[in-house]
Amino acid sequence: MSDLATSPDALAGPTPETLPRDGRRSYWAAVRERLSEDRVTLAFMTVILGAVGAALLAPWIAPYDPYATSMLARLKPVGTEGHPLGTDELGRDMLSRLIWGARTSLLMGILPVAIAIVVGGLLGVVAGFMGGAVNMIVMRIMDVFYAFPSVLLAVAISGTLGGGMGSGLLALTLVFIPSLCRIAETAASQIRGHDFVDAARASGAPARSIILTHVVGNVLPPVLIYASSLISVSILLAAGLSFLGLGVSPPTADWGQMLSSLRQGIYVAPLVCALPGIAILIVSLSFNLVSDGLRQAMDIKS
Repeated sequence: MSDLATSPDALAGPTPETLPRDGRRSYWAAVRERLSEDRVTLAFMTVILGAVGAALLAPWIAPYDPYATSMLARLKPVGTEGHPLGTDELGRDMLSRLIWGARTSLLMGILPVAIAIVVGGLLGVVAGFMGGAVNMIVMRIMDVFYAFPSVLLAVAISGTLGGGMGSGLLALTLVFIPSLCRIAETAASQIRGHDFVDAARASGAPARSIILTHVVGNVLPPVLIYASSLISVSILLAAGLSFLGLGVSPPTADWGQMLSSLRQGIYVAPLVCALPGIAILIVSLSFNLVSDGLRQAMDIKS
């Protein structure tokens, strides 16, 4: 999966918990200050919040039923009265379809990454903290998945499972677990040698308590930064699976599936056919740029 966003090892570095308590407070204050001054990151955060808000409020703000068809209103161009973004190949309102499609596309983008954070992060923390044979076994298993390009692995898993939304979610989750596991393992390995961990061991604290109290808090920031960049990858991969017929199935509104069904009308209404692709581009780019902003704001060395 070398084609995933940023190299995992590049994100694992010093963490706020390695600073003194007063330093940690000033660190998070500095992060907030940096973010407040980063207009680009704030602008794209607004775009993401707008997309999430539209998805959550879809039943109330969508002007039409996204599944209502009309053979008399097929492929109406952008700017048509009553249909500001035109209609698709079955006469369904494109604005309504895009709003409802945001629900599915954002779910397919965020949920696999969220599950992978929990599973991959837990495996990485245990492997990094325990070291030795545990580390070797966990990381060698992750390397097996890491050997395959993310797109090929997602297509292979989803195709083997027969396609569908559930198969797509599982495929994307399995794609992201190894990279998040590596991030967590690298950070946990660095933290294991710090004085506060040695002090906790010397006090007789069990390994589980040390992991939950000291290690998880240190590992979380780099994991979350990297995960935010994976959301854009997840949205693109989910759209690709749906486009190939291995993800969300019609008539469910999904940006990738909409691209696939509209390709036959590209010579009749090219702008209408491009709208789902534009939505994918804007949202995935927004997550990527927000991830870059978070990484810069949380860079202790800067």
